[in-house]
Amino acid sequence: MLVRKIKQSVGQFMANAIESPSFTHKIPFPIRHVDFKFDGESFYDNFYRNAELASAYVTAMSIFLTYGEELVIETARYHRDLVTDPILKQRVTALIGQEAIHSKVHNAFNDQTLINHQYPVRFYRFLAENVFNYGFHRFPQPLKLSLMAGIEHFTAVFAEFAMKHDTEIWAEQIDDKTKGLWMWHFMEESEHKDVAYDVFQLISGNYSLRIAGFLLASFTIMGLVFAGAVGIPILRRPLNIISPRYWKDVTYSLKVLWNPRNGVFGSTVGHIMEYLRPDFHPNDHDTTVYLEDYKEKLLNPETGLLIPYFTKEFMPKVQAA
Repeated sequence: MLVRKIKQSVGQFMANAIESPSFTHKIPFPIRHVDFKFDGESFYDNFYRNAELASAYVTAMSIFLTYGEELVIETARYHRDLVTDPILKQRVTALIGQEAIHSKVHNAFNDQTLINHQYPVRFYRFLAENVFNYGFHRFPQPLKLSLMAGIEHFTAVFAEFAMKHDTEIWAEQIDDKTKGLWMWHFMEESEHKDVAYDVFQLISGNYSLRIAGFLLASFTIMGLVFAGAVGIPILRRPLNIISPRYWKDVTYSLKVLWNPRNGVFGSTVGHIMEYLRPDFHPNDHDTTVYLEDYKEKLLNPETGLLIPYFTKEFMPKVQAA
């Protein structure tokens, strides 16, 4: 009897000692509504470092990420009901709102700019719908949450890279709407970079499952999206297949993407692989300074690039648990 009481006391002590993580220090972020009114008239194809294939990768991201964002939204809504912490729940709501606006605006960009410039948007949508409807959407919810956290890791890495290299990566000919679209998107991906990971760690925390989601995200972003990028220049201009100019661009684009000094993949591979650390957290990389710089460039009332297209913003309320 005495031993049983001691065990019960120790068990109760351990239960009281294990506390859920606190999210009170997290900085809230809003849901911003924007309307770029894309017309495609001033669109410059090689807007990413004047590289055709590298720019095609970015445009392939625009087409495919709308399906990824729909998966993120569906998964976040499901798991929001399992979150009891009011601050984390509010952050999940804000993430859902931001991703919903991203999907809406990128679809407008795809419809009103890319299609008008002979990008294979409809064909790629057909492919993506099959991959997601018969693949990712059929995953069990724990794996979806892990995949969501993995995808958000990649977008956070790309966002940090873009903010660090903002003066280098855009071609001089890029129009304000295309530049504003991507800068706004990168800013918000950095704002909510830790939400999916925090939810996964709180609800599951299973390391093997987290790595499974990371591998699926890697296959999607580094494999499927890149395959789509390779197809874009050929589908738009079939003669590229025999064009020396294009194959010269391929060499240049691969350097743009994989150069270990300033390539979007080459220089961030270490950051990407940090996800494999058991104690990893997205906030290990502090992007506060870059975020403030982007907010000044985008949201300054007088000079902000986003101001002509900004309509309103909304901060979800923190509801009592």
